Amino acid sequence: MTETHTPWAEPYKIKMVEPLAMTTREHREKALKEAGYNTFLLKSEDVYIDLLTDSGTSAMSDRQWAGMMLGDEAYAGSRNFYHLEAAVQRYYGYKHMIPTHQGRGAENLISRILIKPGDIVPGNMYFTTTRLHQELSGGTFADIIVDVAHDPNNTFPFKGNVDLNKLEALIKLHGAEKIPYVSIATTVNMAGGQPISLENMKAVRELTKKHKIRIIHDMTRVAENAYMIKLLEKGQGHRSTAEIVLELCSLTDGATMSAKKDALVNIGGFMATNEWDVFEEARNQVVIYEGLHTYGGLAGRDMEAMAIGISESVDEDHIRARVGQVFYLGEKLMAAGIPIVKPIGTHGVFLDAKAFLPHIPQTSFPAQTLAAELYLDAGVRTMERGIVSAGRNKDTGENYLPELELVRLTIPRRVYTQAHMDVIAASVINVHKQREKITGLKMTYEPKYLRFFQALFEKI
Repeated sequence: MTETHTPWAEPYKIKMVEPLAMTTREHREKALKEAGYNTFLLKSEDVYIDLLTDSGTSAMSDRQWAGMMLGDEAYAGSRNFYHLEAAVQRYYGYKHMIPTHQGRGAENLISRILIKPGDIVPGNMYFTTTRLHQELSGGTFADIIVDVAHDPNNTFPFKGNVDLNKLEALIKLHGAEKIPYVSIATTVNMAGGQPISLENMKAVRELTKKHKIRIIHDMTRVAENAYMIKLLEKGQGHRSTAEIVLELCSLTDGATMSAKKDALVNIGGFMATNEWDVFEEARNQVVIYEGLHTYGGLAGRDMEAMAIGISESVDEDHIRARVGQVFYLGEKLMAAGIPIVKPIGTHGVFLDAKAFLPHIPQTSFPAQTLAAELYLDAGVRTMERGIVSAGRNKDTGENYLPELELVRLTIPRRVYTQAHMDVIAASVINVHKQREKITGLKMTYEPKYLRFFQALFEKI
């Protein structure tokens, strides 16, 4: 008798609903023009399905909401801080933890503490806020990711890997004393949500240990990375996601965390370290920029929800369904011939805007254009990850021209159903059919920092 398989489904039932409104195309055309063709500037009420980001947009569990009612709002020494500290130590293994309001608060602390003017900070592809904090502290980011990460059609499963030859060449060129740390992201957002392998992480640790260089872990999606290791890396399939998470963290010296992703909360993050001196300085700095070291800009209830969310993030049913929903959408788009980054990442599907709109030059912002067109078609909000996000070279002022010009369809955790994924796929396919009619954009307003958040555009 052949075995029958139960169809895939979300491992939860819905207890509360938030109504969504489907707008008319005429309404969306007006809203998009008022937003300067920047999806970040759209009002939430004008959006049908929101794939702008998975940061702070997840649905919390009943346990997390119950934890919110147990907030100890003492200014100092809240019991929720100690619950959070215990969760970080148990699931991630770091000795010391400083809460922050979100990930970039932690990036600010670690950059101010460790980077000196003239330092070089190697990393497996840049991330916008991370690189900016490094630059504001006087450092220069250096990309050491494997070359295949810049090729959207290459199907290598660990495109977040570090090219060890690139890292060694940097150490040889600048000297270990000019490299305060190597910045390692799990997974790599700008490459399309691509994981780093455990084998590569061990090799990076061995090389940095030899030269007495720290590894600072951008761990905002570490559980997703660990799940991909479990799924794809030889000899890892029998292990739990939690075990792999703990080992990944053990190969690093400290971390920055936006808990708004993996940890399933709407606000919050932390900086972690195994070094007492770094921790002591962070305790001093956090008082200036965030709040006392036992709340770091967060309410007690938020820390409680974060502590619970950390434990839920490594639950096997949760992580399988979370990544599985992304795969479901990605596979539907690939089957329809839509150009996406391959392999499918863990937190979203990334459309290859260069291949989608080959007639629009990069200087006319094809990814920004495509994000605008997707919103017009069905009210689905996505975001650009290309030339606008890449920004300008801090020394020359020239636009960075990244190989990857992408539109990110980011899936919030535990928020949308497979039916929503079908609607999204249908809209992308519809826009693709009409792609030759689409024209580019020109930028009419450019903010000084992180321009993708607030830049304004108009149609060419």
